[in-house]
Amino acid sequence: MPEDYGQELAVVIVTYSPGETLERCLDTLEKATTRSCTVVLADNGSVDGAPERAAARDNVTLLHTGGNLGYGTAANRGVATLGDEYGWIVVANPDLEFGPGSLDTMLEAARRWPRGGAFGPLIREPSGEIYPSARLVPSLGRGFGHAVVGRVWSSNPWTRAYKQSSTSVVEREAGWLSGSCLLMRRSAFDSVDGFDPRYFMYFEDVDLGDRLTRAGWQNVYVPSAEVVHLQGHSTAQASERMLAVHHESAYRFIADRHEGPRWAPVRAAVRAGLAMRLKAETRRKH
Repeated sequence: MPEDYGQELAVVIVTYSPGETLERCLDTLEKATTRSCTVVLADNGSVDGAPERAAARDNVTLLHTGGNLGYGTAANRGVATLGDEYGWIVVANPDLEFGPGSLDTMLEAARRWPRGGAFGPLIREPSGEIYPSARLVPSLGRGFGHAVVGRVWSSNPWTRAYKQSSTSVVEREAGWLSGSCLLMRRSAFDSVDGFDPRYFMYFEDVDLGDRLTRAGWQNVYVPSAEVVHLQGHSTAQASERMLAVHHESAYRFIADRHEGPRWAPVRAAVRAGLAMRLKAETRRKH
């Protein structure tokens, strides 16, 4: 793989029947940067025709992944189609609205952070509320406390620490950044072989951020760049299944970092705790 890529910018959007949100995403993308920008739609088997309609745009290419391969795998395949001139890549959800100049603002921040491998904007929910998108990597203690009491005591110290709730909204290093909108140096992305394909959905961004840090890169939160994430459009009709996937991914993340016989009791306890939490969450939906 090349050690030095060019300076061109490409955006990889992972789609799965995204509906009308995709057109809005592409419309706002046009104002997010003054640079020319190539868009790759890595499609996981949409049946609503939205990616095909969007591919009629001049700068948009449609890539059929061949099935519903998950977010990270589709993103990896989209990046793999790009030529060596593309040294900057954005991975984004289709239900995202880019703020004016948001990508240019993150690219400017990249000059201030030469070891920055991934850059994430401030993410707002449709209500205007700020989503905590720049967090610490979950440790066993923080993860357990957040998972067990987070629903009934949202201001608990473990959740506040994990979400960095007491941290000012300033440009800073984070443990990981939300995968719904990530600007990355392609050399950094390649150095860790991109997203881990074992994560179908959820925690693929936590895992990526952790591996980037371990490889010597930084995850940088850039709140001067803003986007709005509508959230959940393509997974709304499969919420219970996605809840199960979320818990599976959480276990994988912890288990990968606590391997071997010595950690077997911990892995068993984590699996049992997550199973109980999943049962409670599923019951709450009925």
